Amino acid sequence: MAQVQHHAAGRYDEPHHKQQLSRQVAKTTTAVTLGGSLMVLSGLTLAATVIGLVLATPLLVIFSPVLVPAAITLFLIFAGLATSGGFGATASFVFYWMYRYATGKHPIGADQLDRAREKFSHAAHDVKEKAEHYGQQTHARGGAAAQGT
Repeated sequence: MAQVQHHAAGRYDEPHHKQQLSRQVAKTTTAVTLGGSLMVLSGLTLAATVIGLVLATPLLVIFSPVLVPAAITLFLIFAGLATSGGFGATASFVFYWMYRYATGKHPIGADQLDRAREKFSHAAHDVKEKAEHYGQQTHARGGAAAQGT
């Protein structure tokens, strides 16, 4: 809690106290004015929305056999355009990234890609060695079985 400072004579530090009080009054006045204005604007918007719906509802009911399919069609068209635009932007970024990687400009994520490639290369080499080892064992067993008969 804030304590009020006392002078040697025992009086309050009045200029500082008045300055703090005027700031609080200014903040409160601003907040109340802004909040009240926004509440009035919110109420007007709600009233306009209700009036608009009351006036538009008969038209929507009369034209609904046309409007509903038209709205669905427009939604599908805009969704398709947005999706194709997103895929196009992604593809262009991927091509740009591959170009920078191929030219040696070291794009973001190139280190991770190189590490993954090395891991796959080592794993493929290990699998190849194990396959050769098992193939030699199988061949040796098959040759020993053929000699035993």
